[in-house]
Amino acid sequence: MARARKSFFRHHSLSIVAAGILALWIVLYSVSDPGTHIGSFFGNAIADWTGVVVMVLATKYFYERGSAESRPLPKNLLLSPLFERLRDHSLSIFLLLTGIGWAVLYARMNSEAKWGQVVGNIVSEWTQILGLVLMTKRFIERHSQESHR
Repeated sequence: MARARKSFFRHHSLSIVAAGILALWIVLYSVSDPGTHIGSFFGNAIADWTGVVVMVLATKYFYERGSAESRPLPKNLLLSPLFERLRDHSLSIFLLLTGIGWAVLYARMNSEAKWGQVVGNIVSEWTQILGLVLMTKRFIERHSQESHR
């Protein structure tokens, strides 16, 4: 039994550790004063680490044809043209829909409230992630490992 647990952690350690760090920032921000430097840092860290967690997990399960930020598309999988198109762009669809959700939540919050600032930063993070996914479909950076794909 211990071997299976070790194997599970080994195979998912990046997402587990990143989610743990995100949880730590959330707890620390919850008990801190956002008006202090350290409290503000914890709030910014929540948005940044939410971005890390979403990139680790979203790029594990979703695809974006032509993007270096996406894993390769599966071969030998026959789908209807509609489902193939949805699969080929599932990463940007996921980021767009969840980004809209974050933006709606932010629009309904007090942007100056403790958690309003964090959600605003998450909206910004989501925009950056979606932008990166879309930009890596067309643009390259010389000597970048992702650009060689």
